[in-house]
Amino acid sequence: MKVVPLGAGQDVGRSCVLVTVGGKTIMFDCGMHMGYNDERRFPDFSYITTEGDFTSRIDAVVITHFHLDHCGALPHFTEQRGYHGPIYMTPPTKAICPILLEDYRKITVERKGETGFFTSQHIKDCMKKVVPLHLHETVWVDDELELRAYYAGHVLGAAMVYARCGNESVVYTGDYNMTPDRHLGAAWIDKVRPDVLITETTYGTTIRDSKRARERDFLEKVHSCVMRGGKVLIPCFALGRAQELCILIETYWERMGLTVPVYFSAGLTEKANRYYKLFINWTNQKVKESFVDRNPFDFKYIKPWNREYADLPGPMVLFATPGMLHIGTSLEVFRKWAPDERNMLIMPGYCVAGTVGAKVLSGMKVVDIDQYTHVSVNIDVQNLSFSAHADAKGIMELIRQASPRNVVLVHGEKSRMTYLKSKIMSEFGCPCYDPANGELLEIQTGQDVRALMSDQLFRASWEKEQKKRQDSSVLGESTAPITQMPVRGVLLLGDGKRVPRLLDPSEFDLDAVPVVASGSGSKGDADSVDALKDSTEETLSAGVLPTQHAQASGSIVFRTRKVFDGPNLARRLGLMESETACMDVSKAVLAAIRELLLLDPKTCPADGDGESVDASVIAVGDSICVSVPQSTEECDLPMVNISWAWEEEELATQTLAVINRVLG
Repeated sequence: MKVVPLGAGQDVGRSCVLVTVGGKTIMFDCGMHMGYNDERRFPDFSYITTEGDFTSRIDAVVITHFHLDHCGALPHFTEQRGYHGPIYMTPPTKAICPILLEDYRKITVERKGETGFFTSQHIKDCMKKVVPLHLHETVWVDDELELRAYYAGHVLGAAMVYARCGNESVVYTGDYNMTPDRHLGAAWIDKVRPDVLITETTYGTTIRDSKRARERDFLEKVHSCVMRGGKVLIPCFALGRAQELCILIETYWERMGLTVPVYFSAGLTEKANRYYKLFINWTNQKVKESFVDRNPFDFKYIKPWNREYADLPGPMVLFATPGMLHIGTSLEVFRKWAPDERNMLIMPGYCVAGTVGAKVLSGMKVVDIDQYTHVSVNIDVQNLSFSAHADAKGIMELIRQASPRNVVLVHGEKSRMTYLKSKIMSEFGCPCYDPANGELLEIQTGQDVRALMSDQLFRASWEKEQKKRQDSSVLGESTAPITQMPVRGVLLLGDGKRVPRLLDPSEFDLDAVPVVASGSGSKGDADSVDALKDSTEETLSAGVLPTQHAQASGSIVFRTRKVFDGPNLARRLGLMESETACMDVSKAVLAAIRELLLLDPKTCPADGDGESVDASVIAVGDSICVSVPQSTEECDLPMVNISWAWEEEELATQTLAVINRVLG
């Protein structure tokens, strides 16, 4: 499987990830970067092709939600760059996306005077290519590629997408929130066990405090500011955090009997009412129940905004779009209110680097709005996270739900990804990657082997399963019809002319089967190990543990262990029954791991073939140690231990991939 981020690789904004799964290429999201005003705002589509024939190279485009950093480049890609293939998004996203695109186009073209931007007609023509993708509905792009959407929370209509083609599968999360809020539910997904999970990491190193504490802090700050006669500016996007915070303010004003005016950007409530009524099934249960009696978005204390109100004296509260202070009403009002120290700016969400919001949050006291305008920042700046992104605990929970074989991190800053990578690898024992924009990531996925089963093996397996059911019936246990059964035989791989066959061991002479000599390091031996995969049981021991290497260098060391099925693995590795003691199997596993590590110069063990050193330990790089336990107390639980220093997480990812390949 191939993964290439064209945007959001070690960065936030301009989300666009190309994934080749089962020979089909999918573009997940097609967003713009809010920190740029030139061609850098769009993904670099020349990576796909320089000839402009995108339709033949991309089988489908999938948009996860309506935020511009995920859909803002779509009209440019389809109408100006010439992609004419199918586009998939949920019905709420399809309804809201063109409105936000048109608002952004008006500001960019009509107010700023930019040329060469997409037009209103381009947006309409782009939306005609959209195919609705409903929750939990399996949509077939063609005879081989299937898509399925899962609820992501975050904003109205946001979805995570599961894609499968042939034997390969991938889950792309887009933006998601694992914590329910006042109007949306929490994200969730089935245990689909994809080959690759591509997840956002916007808040990958953050663990938020309780939602109730954040709400109390927010209300106290707003109240204190208006009581001293100040004005409160709350930049937010038109749909999502705006509704969340408006419900909070409405309830507080009602309870406290406050009369200070509260405003929102013009047209916000009309749009919210229209779409939340239309897509009520996407909200949480509390909102659905309240709609029976009244519209929870029909606010009593919050009124539409007029531009003239910005110069009025006295306290007030304003919810203004957009949320990053880069254009629009929020930036216009900020220029007027920023010099007054009585006023307050509350940033409830994430700001992309390069935007005015990011500059203010960094502590700058003089901000350049453009090349002609400079604003003194005396306003009280508060950063209260009401962002609808998953924090570190939420990301780990989603990985636990989906149970992927590999994890790819996108939509986050490199510094945030680095520590999260090692935590994922240590807790789940799966390789984790964080490719940069334009970097090709090739992930080897497990291949199913289709084989013809012999009659003799089938009869033996069937009789064994029937006897097992009869024994259960005698003991009074209820039995269900036989719909599937385990089959254990010997797989003979074809030579390209013959189909692989699954046979009973008694059907052929083992001595007549050609075997590659152990230690040869041949590619064929590695492929045989990969082809004869069997299920393993994993028990993970995660944590940050000090080792001699860590103590010497002051580094953080991670450790995990992988438990495997000794008898099954022994048969796969060709051990005789007399050799299947715990330590014999474990050493055979280490020998197989060493052979595969020797094939790649990057992962070549420091001790080479290991003949002159302890055979129970493999050293890779400066800190990576692969070993089997020496204590006989753990003989009933065969396992492989691996530890590594934080600085060598890239090499540890490759080593873990090799271990998983051997264990299956």
